[in-house]
Amino acid sequence: MSTRRHALTVLASPWLLAGAAPALAQGGAPLKLVVGFPPGSGPDVVARQLGQKLGELMKQQVVIDNRAGAGGQIAAQAVARSPADGSTLLLGEVGSISISPAAYRKLPYDPAKDFVVVAEVVRSDFVLVVPATSPAKTVAEFVAAAKAQKDRVNFGTFGAGTPGHFGAEVFGSLAGFAVEPIHYRATGDAVTAIIAGDVMGAFVSTALALAQVKGGKMRALATTAPQRSALLPEVPTFTEAGYPKADFSAWFALLLPTGTPAATVDALSQQAVAALQSPDLRQKLQEAGFSIVGSGRADTERMLKAEAARWAAVVKTSGFQGD
Repeated sequence: MSTRRHALTVLASPWLLAGAAPALAQGGAPLKLVVGFPPGSGPDVVARQLGQKLGELMKQQVVIDNRAGAGGQIAAQAVARSPADGSTLLLGEVGSISISPAAYRKLPYDPAKDFVVVAEVVRSDFVLVVPATSPAKTVAEFVAAAKAQKDRVNFGTFGAGTPGHFGAEVFGSLAGFAVEPIHYRATGDAVTAIIAGDVMGAFVSTALALAQVKGGKMRALATTAPQRSALLPEVPTFTEAGYPKADFSAWFALLLPTGTPAATVDALSQQAVAALQSPDLRQKLQEAGFSIVGSGRADTERMLKAEAARWAAVVKTSGFQGD
């Protein structure tokens, strides 16, 4: 069945929801979509736009619950402990689901055991940014300056265990310089530090880089995307800059607590995939700097296994070990 026909079938079949579980009955209690970052952040934008479209399709209110902190771990823990009835979804992301298990000894949840996959929704590539006052105008100039330093190169991050943290480690390893991650608890603090020149550089999502670069507050040197972004067409890729292995990105996927009935998981998966076929939602998310994925359960499960293995290797090489 084609993707278009599949989406139309889901939209035309309300019984899929009504028969799945009481939590998903049309007109029932609101669904809760938990996101591990504050209002106004990139993940929050994804959650709100997707939640609105899901609500329209399901004829049911979707409430966004921001549980910010610890790089998404607080949100993940909250959903892992929620009732397994389909009433509480997690907008999981690479940091809390793929990186944290390898980076932290005492993680209060186990992604492989505590969650069941619903769908991958979007991805966001990263951009290496420097302060607007930085003399580095290319990746080559940045690397040359980094290697010339006697000490480690300060990289701003949005928290230990985040893709920006270990993305910097990947880049440093590829380019041959040592990284000193400077972790900030709040997104605003990290942005302020980059603009002020308190750090030499940072990896930020395309969604976040867009406004700052366009506003002249940061300079973008390269993107981890496989091709140049239509939103920042003047910014070369790392492949163009000579670092094809700096190809990491942030993925976002819907997850449910383990034990949720299979019919409920399947119904939500089909609705999420259908929502992401909607032209208006696709346009809004793309304009915000995200790439649409919309893959179902099987493809998402394969992606999660591959990402877990990849980031475990990166963490091991970095030597980082959190409590």
